[in-house]
Amino acid sequence: MMKITKDEVIYVAKLAKLEINDDDIDKFVGQIGRILEYVNTLEQVDTDNITLTSHATFSTNAFREDIVQRSLEMETALSNAPMQEDGCFVVPKVIA
Repeated sequence: MMKITKDEVIYVAKLAKLEINDDDIDKFVGQIGRILEYVNTLEQVDTDNITLTSHATFSTNAFREDIVQRSLEMETALSNAPMQEDGCFVVPKVIA
């Protein structure tokens, strides 16, 4: 069984630049300890005959043939634009 110590919690908090008090350290030792115990139970599962997967589902890409088609006319594309200028959409600035 894997245990975590107060010193390890303090070390990780320092790496993450977190300030934690002594009460929280004790709480984290318990919480992380329970997580590690759960992971330890998962390590005991027999996976010898399980096929390796990279995703939980077996979906594949739905590719379609790339067919060149006629685009919208500029007037049609801009017909519902609240603001337009020189054949382009005018939008609010989002990056300062």
